[in-house]
Amino acid sequence: MDNLVLVGGAGGIGRALANRAHADGWKVTVMDLEKSLLKHPPANGIKSKVIDLTDPYSIVSAFSGFSEISGFVNLAGYMQGLHSIEKTQSNDFDNVINLNLKGAFLVAKEVLPFMRENGGSVVNVVSGLASNVRPNYGAYAISKAGLINLTKTLALEEAPKIRVNAVGPSAVDTAFLRGGTGRSDENEPLSLDIDNYIKITPLARMALPDDIVGPIMFLLGSDSGFMTGQTLWVNGGGYMP
Repeated sequence: MDNLVLVGGAGGIGRALANRAHADGWKVTVMDLEKSLLKHPPANGIKSKVIDLTDPYSIVSAFSGFSEISGFVNLAGYMQGLHSIEKTQSNDFDNVINLNLKGAFLVAKEVLPFMRENGGSVVNVVSGLASNVRPNYGAYAISKAGLINLTKTLALEEAPKIRVNAVGPSAVDTAFLRGGTGRSDENEPLSLDIDNYIKITPLARMALPDDIVGPIMFLLGSDSGFMTGQTLWVNGGGYMP
């Protein structure tokens, strides 16, 4: 049974992905903040470990005990307010970059040695905002654009043993739109106008977690065996690069 590690796996997409992967026969370990795991404990048969991507020691500790990993998905994401670049505070910018980009860098360094001998697949969850730039999302969008570059760099450096790809969702109807899992009470005001968002989306609805799970499972599996360094945009047609 192949080991699959999901960082940020206690969020809405992560929970749906963990359940799907477990049903498909993966040996799943969900990693997230302690508060997130307590609020959304994994289903029976799915392991969990505490991790904080802003703490290098926590990252190293979370991966202790593994011998081999076949699949890895980084779902971690953090957005702090909606501000123009001019009005974004330096420490707020640092917080977003440290979790979304530096955290991804640190966790990749930790997980790759477990995958090199037998190969495997890495999937980073980015955002449509990384390429479809909108005002007031600067810090978050910049961090996710950097994550796309990290994905491509790792794809070249780790080929041919390890494939590294990304999934770029549009807004998904999860707690992330209400402050995020683990770093809020999940009841903050919505970070976008959902009715308007649906109007400008050709498929005329919000994305749901399962809409993102399918593309991630595709990139983890053999059907995408000749893909690396790519980003799959999953947005109901709202953005067509």
